[in-house]
Amino acid sequence: MPFIKVETNVRVEDRTACLKKISALAADILGKPESYVMAVLEPEKPLLYGGTDDPAAYVSLGSIGLPESRTPELSAAICGFLNAELAVPENRIYIAFSDIERHLFGWDGRTF
Repeated sequence: MPFIKVETNVRVEDRTACLKKISALAADILGKPESYVMAVLEPEKPLLYGGTDDPAAYVSLGSIGLPESRTPELSAAICGFLNAELAVPENRIYIAFSDIERHLFGWDGRTF
């Protein structure tokens, strides 16, 4: 049920390895089984932040029951990860969090 999408203007050499790390990160920080995580990585996207094309990223993180009180902690973990893995400065990352209501999240021909 967790969904994480990373869009960045950075080139990623080993996309599969990076995507696996993103999936594991989402599972870890949300405390959910990775078997439910969907992760998307879109590198080398045309992306400007502050009018420049210096390394930057936009992240969407959604999950059923995403705790609003933990968003600062989640933000720190995601920004730290992207800085370490892709050399994106933490101040050039935006993150959109969403707590998805069960009846608005579909899977396997039904909703949660």
